[in-house]
Amino acid sequence: MAIAQDSSSQKKSRINTKPILLWFGVVLTLIFCLAPALWQLLTSFKINDAISTIPNVYFPSPEQLTWNHYVDIFNLERYPFPKHLFNIFGENYSFTRYIFNSALVSLTSTFLCLIAGAPAAYALARLRIPGERIVLACVLIVSLFPYVLLFLGLLEVVKLLGLGNNYIALIVPYTGINLPLTILVLRSFFQQLPKDLEDSAQVDGYNTVQMLLKIVLPMTVPALVTTGILTFIFAWNEFIFALTFITRDEMKTIPVKVAQIGGTSVFEIPYGPIAAATVAGTLPLILLVLLFQRRIVQGITAGAVKG
Repeated sequence: MAIAQDSSSQKKSRINTKPILLWFGVVLTLIFCLAPALWQLLTSFKINDAISTIPNVYFPSPEQLTWNHYVDIFNLERYPFPKHLFNIFGENYSFTRYIFNSALVSLTSTFLCLIAGAPAAYALARLRIPGERIVLACVLIVSLFPYVLLFLGLLEVVKLLGLGNNYIALIVPYTGINLPLTILVLRSFFQQLPKDLEDSAQVDGYNTVQMLLKIVLPMTVPALVTTGILTFIFAWNEFIFALTFITRDEMKTIPVKVAQIGGTSVFEIPYGPIAAATVAGTLPLILLVLLFQRRIVQGITAGAVKG
């Protein structure tokens, strides 16, 4: 009896290492993923001496922290806060102007992708179209095609139509590049919907457009949000087209302006202002994802289970 009790007590005293290892792996993964972003955030608040110090300063003292990099990119030293922060027009605009440019181009192209992609995806998912497989194959090929290879052709089109230094020169290519992906993603979601609802609506006298607007789209809001977020992020971060098609400073987007931030001399790299600009340009994306977090999760998991 004593031996049995000792063995049972030893089993109870053993520590279950699986939860510990699981949380240890989760923490390491978070550190690995968030370390570059946290380092960029820290750099945006460090003074220049702390940034250039070797070895690196990982835990700066309060004397080594400053707001000056954000003051510089938003030109807050000339005008009181928040007056100049929201000045996006005129001659003395701040970095907010470039945020406005990126938001305008990204939102417009995202709405156009959803407006054009949703009916096309619904038609490919529900309607019997001649040559449907050929259309799907073409859409898939275009979605896999490297958009950088379209650069020279689009440049000639922009020159021919005189669209240089115009937001349309960015909105139209972004819409065209993201439209195939939008169609493929939304089509997969439309196919998961029960067709009985549409059959009942058709019996009640609904036509195809009414079924799409009043039944299908309200049921696939998470899918629309997820697809829109993906499209928005691509347009927000795009660099090559924005660098080439837009040369006027007041019309440039965030990636282009961040790449063109210069120091007091040719040999100086302004790490602080660059870090502050990247943080300021990434913050709207973070807020957007946090705002639609529940919808994004619903959209990602909507097609995981049938029935």
